[in-house]
Amino acid sequence: MKLLIASRNAHKIQEIREIFDLPEVEWVSLEAFADLAEVVEDGATFEANAVKKASELARATGLWALADDSGLEVTALRNAPGVYSARYAGEPCDHARNNAKLLRELAGQADRSARFRCVAALSDPTGRTQTVSGCCEGRITEQPRGVDGFGYDPLFIPAGFDATFAEMGSGQKNRLSHRGKAMMLAKETWGRLLAAAPDAFG
Repeated sequence: MKLLIASRNAHKIQEIREIFDLPEVEWVSLEAFADLAEVVEDGATFEANAVKKASELARATGLWALADDSGLEVTALRNAPGVYSARYAGEPCDHARNNAKLLRELAGQADRSARFRCVAALSDPTGRTQTVSGCCEGRITEQPRGVDGFGYDPLFIPAGFDATFAEMGSGQKNRLSHRGKAMMLAKETWGRLLAAAPDAFG
């Protein structure tokens, strides 16, 4: 079956494909639908945005669609940037500016605890949707470290480790990350369903 990944982010798409590891599935990115309008992510929660993306894209393309919404919640900033993580420093999304703003906002803060959250949503072509979620607790560094990954990865150290996500290999990061946990749960929850090339949820 064909499964649309609701993203044009090459890093995210590769990460999801590696986690699912389903040879029966033909993965399709949004790049295959250049004329498709962007889904406006105006939800107040990660779940609302993930469900909206998955259901709207599934209806528009006639394909099953897998979408996620994720972000960083920093305790000292009252869980900001949250759903605004990608555009924390304004539009268009700029990872370097987002990271720089976050470090400015945290200057002098003793509590640097934070967590990444991710909600994944799977929709059938009629728009019926199910969700799973994942979370990774950790802390924010004083300065960026590492060159791998994307987004806030150079600033985030998962609990129990000394390396940032950007200093880890993709395999280790996928096992620890919020998206990795959400997608592993998604694989456990929906893997057999997708491999069976379903017409709709049972």
